[in-house]
Amino acid sequence: MAELKFKEINEGFSPKEAIDEAKRCLNCKKPLCVTGCPIEHNIPGFLFELSTGNVGNAMQIISEKSNLPAICGRVCPHEKQCEGHCILNKKDNPIRVGKLERFIADFDSEMGLIHEKLTPKTRGKVAIIGSGPAGLTVAGDLAREGFNVVIYESEQELGGVLMFGIPHYRLPKDIVKREIDKIAGLGVTFITNCMIGKDLTVDDMFARGFDAVFIGTGTAVPKSLEIPGSDLIGVIQSSYFLRTVSLYNNKSLGKREVPVKTGDKVGIIGAGNVAMDAARTALRIGAKSVTVFYHKTEQDISALQTEYNEAVEEGVKFSWKTSLTELKGEKNKLKGATISVDGEQSDIELDVLLLAIGSRPANRIVSTTEGIDVSDTGYVVTKERPYGMTTRKGVFAGGDVVHMPQTVVLAMREAKNVAKGILQYVDAKKLLEE
Repeated sequence: MAELKFKEINEGFSPKEAIDEAKRCLNCKKPLCVTGCPIEHNIPGFLFELSTGNVGNAMQIISEKSNLPAICGRVCPHEKQCEGHCILNKKDNPIRVGKLERFIADFDSEMGLIHEKLTPKTRGKVAIIGSGPAGLTVAGDLAREGFNVVIYESEQELGGVLMFGIPHYRLPKDIVKREIDKIAGLGVTFITNCMIGKDLTVDDMFARGFDAVFIGTGTAVPKSLEIPGSDLIGVIQSSYFLRTVSLYNNKSLGKREVPVKTGDKVGIIGAGNVAMDAARTALRIGAKSVTVFYHKTEQDISALQTEYNEAVEEGVKFSWKTSLTELKGEKNKLKGATISVDGEQSDIELDVLLLAIGSRPANRIVSTTEGIDVSDTGYVVTKERPYGMTTRKGVFAGGDVVHMPQTVVLAMREAKNVAKGILQYVDAKKLLEE
C-alpha cells in the first residue's frame, strides 16, 4: 500500500491531449508567459512545434534554455510563473505549460529523439561542487560550450535536493537519474563520495589544473528550534526526514530507520513547500495524524496554493496563529507540546515534531579556502563582473549558497548567468596566458 502511495500523483498528458492543449496557445505578440518564466523559455516556440506534432523540434527549443525540462515540468511553481502570466489565466484556464514541457521531455527520452553532438573539450577545465539544480545547469551549459567539466558530489547518489529533498510522489527518482544521464551524455564527469573541504580542497582543485571552480552546495545546515525540550528525541529536521524516506523508497534504507513510524502523531512547524512535502510524506509513511503549526494565517503561507490544497485534501490538519512554547517528554523522548493559540495555552500529544523553518549554507568549503567572503548570515558574496565570482579569483558560486533558499528554476536561472561569467573569465584567462 505504501508503494502505491508514493507513485507519482499527477499524471502526464497523452500525445493527443498534449497536442490539443498546445493548439490552445494564442501566439501573443508579447507573450507574458515568457516574461513570467525565470529562464525566459521560448514557450510559444515550443508550443507551436508541439501543436504540429514536431516533438523533436520542440525539444530542441527547450534545450536552448533548460538542462532539466522533465524536472522543471513537474516541480516548478507554474501557477506563479509561466501559467500565472498566461493571458488565458484571466479566464482561469491558462495553457498547461508545465505539463507540456514535461510531455515533450518524457517523449524525447522514451523515443530517444535528440542526441546532441559532443563539443571538443578544449576550451578549459571547470570543477563543480554539488550536483543539485545549480551544479547540473552550470555543467550542462559549459559542456556544450567546449569545457571539460567535473562534478564533485559528497553523496553516493547524484542530484542533491532533486534526489533527497523532493518527495517521490512529486518527482520520481528515475526521472532525476534520466536527466543526469543526459548531462553525462554531454561529456560531464561525475565523482561521488567526495566531500570538498574534507577529502579535497579548492586549492587542491586548482593544483590539479582546473581553470575555475563553481560552488553549488545549497543550504545544508537547517535552522534549529529555540524552546524548552527542543533537544528531545523525536524533534527532527524535515530535510532529514525527507531524505530517509527517499532512501527507503530507493530500497537503500529499512523502514525502521525512517523517524516517523506507523501510528505516530506528527506535528510540523513551518508553512512553506518543504513543510507541505513533509506533511504529505508523513501521511504516506503511516502517520496517524499530521498537524502543521503556523504562527500566522492561511493567507501568509509561503507554500504554493496547489501544494496547500492537496495537503488539505489528503488529510493534513492546520493550526493557525499557533506557537509552540514548550516540548514535553518522558525518558528523553518527545511525548507532547504546549501550544499557544491566540494567547490561550493548551497541551497536545505528539510523537514526532518535524522542523521546516529554513536552512543556511554550511561553511566547510569557505573555512578551508582562503579569500572567500560571506555575509553576516553565512551566504557567499559574489560579484556582478564576472558574474558570480566570489572574492577569491577563479572561484564562483550560485544557487542557494548565494541567496536565500529558492525554487529549482530560480537556482537554474542564477546558474545560467554564472556559467556565462565562468566562460568569460576562463576565456580571458586563456587569452592572457597566450
